[in-house]
Amino acid sequence: MAMTHILKPTVSMSPYSHFTHSTHSPSSPFKTHSNSHLFTTIIPSRIYSHQTPPPTTLSRRLFLPSVSGIWDAITGGNNAREAILAIRRGMLLFRQGDVLGSVAEFDKAIELDPRQKAYLWQRGLSLYYLDRFEEGAEQFRIDVAQNPNDTEESIWCFLCEAQLYGVIEARKRFLEVGIDPRPVMQEAYNLFKIGGDPEKIVAAFSNGQGNEYFYASLYAGLYYESEKKADAAKLHILAACQSPYGQRSDDYMASLARVHCLCRNWSSN
Repeated sequence: MAMTHILKPTVSMSPYSHFTHSTHSPSSPFKTHSNSHLFTTIIPSRIYSHQTPPPTTLSRRLFLPSVSGIWDAITGGNNAREAILAIRRGMLLFRQGDVLGSVAEFDKAIELDPRQKAYLWQRGLSLYYLDRFEEGAEQFRIDVAQNPNDTEESIWCFLCEAQLYGVIEARKRFLEVGIDPRPVMQEAYNLFKIGGDPEKIVAAFSNGQGNEYFYASLYAGLYYESEKKADAAKLHILAACQSPYGQRSDDYMASLARVHCLCRNWSSN
């Protein structure tokens, strides 16, 4: 079954608002096949037509908080609906810098609907900033088991395990995933997987699209953090925050860059 649209939804971060799409998107997260009563598959990280190449600039972090139980949420599952709302609240709290509060909401979502845990990459990010690295690594490994093509999950698992075991051991445990359609994330993935010079990825995308420079700077900084090079990490993550994309985008990862600076007591102004 193939989708006939590329979904480019906008996530409204109000805890009680509905998930909305752009004007070119279907009115529902699900698209039924014209000759079947079955639903199409929704890929947790990216949604695109089999006939259309995946967008190279769209981050999975712009999508709905979680895909598990969406149909129940639409058709009447009270726990699933409440779980989705808890995830939205958790995302909002994280964006506001309340990392501990975000984890409480994500855990509440799992309590309400245990299926959510397999897709809660947001929880893994929050756990990283609470120094709960073992739990964070577990969350990302669970996510990758569901979606073996998620580059960013793999990198964040590495980041957690680098804090636990060091870079060399974390690299031995590295989660291999499929090819990310975004060139900047392909380069970031290879950087974390085999090592290298973070400055090269920043230079390679310094004149690229705004989101590419943002992601290059963010992941260069995170790479330096994994190597305990705080000054270099600060330089690049501040650059990500201060980039036009970092300042204006609703991308969850743009919020993460600001939260990173907040947690490290770095001024991002």
